[in-house]
Amino acid sequence: MSSAAWREPGCHPVVDGVFRIPLDLPQDGLRAVNVYALETDAGLALIDGGWHRDDTHRELADALASIGRSPSEIHDVFVTHSHRDHYTFAVELRRRYGTRVHLGAAEGPGLAAIARLNNNVPEASLREARRAGAGDLADAMYAATVDEPFDIADWEAPDSWLTGGVLDLPGHRIEAVETPGHTKGHLVFHDLDTPIAYTGDHILPTITPSIGFELGDWDLPLGKFLASLEMMVDDKRVIAPAHGAVGGEVGERARALLEHHAGRFAEIEELLAGGDRVTGLDVARYLPWTRRRVPFTALDTFNQLVAVCETMAHLDVLAARGTAHVHDRDGIDVFRI
Repeated sequence: MSSAAWREPGCHPVVDGVFRIPLDLPQDGLRAVNVYALETDAGLALIDGGWHRDDTHRELADALASIGRSPSEIHDVFVTHSHRDHYTFAVELRRRYGTRVHLGAAEGPGLAAIARLNNNVPEASLREARRAGAGDLADAMYAATVDEPFDIADWEAPDSWLTGGVLDLPGHRIEAVETPGHTKGHLVFHDLDTPIAYTGDHILPTITPSIGFELGDWDLPLGKFLASLEMMVDDKRVIAPAHGAVGGEVGERARALLEHHAGRFAEIEELLAGGDRVTGLDVARYLPWTRRRVPFTALDTFNQLVAVCETMAHLDVLAARGTAHVHDRDGIDVFRI
């Protein structure tokens, strides 16, 4: 499958009774998000809900119509995490049809922070950018997001908060597995009757998920992500990701992601070994980014912010391991080997 073919609209069979539906993400580098429709004894259930936009309902309805189904048949949405491209259309389905929405319990503080802010400003990420010495970048991102269209109704609380265990889903045996890292309450859903794992953004087939880009307290997100990957290194299930085509082995990809981050640690340690005291922004400027390994300056403002947050996540793990020392210099953390 070509790099773009997975985004073709439609209702694409995965296994018997399960369909992958890509929904557009205009003005987003990921281009689309997969939601998975599961035929149940009571209608349909979704894994992930998509982003609430003007065209999302039409796209979903058109896809389901191709298999003779309708959004009105969706009785439950099980959401992998609370980012808007996964959560907000699930809430809209509840408004339209009474659909029940389920989300990981550890996502609660993030939703509460959104309600408190009542805007799209990524407050916690801006705090980390300032800690990294990227105050100008934080100011630019604040200016770009503070006046964005925002509807607090898209962020209503779910009907239930999930922890690990088998879901109440007639006709399917699906197990929720807690995989903190990308977000605090991220869940992967294992289908116990097929070789499929709905991996959300925890395991993606061709890219590494962002780390540390969420609201709430900063609590060593990369450390949690690496531990969540370690849990899956022997998993033989097939990846059904939120972004990208279905395929590949969960464990194999988990090992590749662990190797990627080991390489990032090595690159950062090489810089620190020079003996200078460096900030997170210094390190982010030093590292190459994306699969194309482009310079930091080639990234747009949003992706520079993501890059700085990921850099701080790596530096904090090195500090927690005792590999790097950190001290505060007028509100900016400075690291050395």
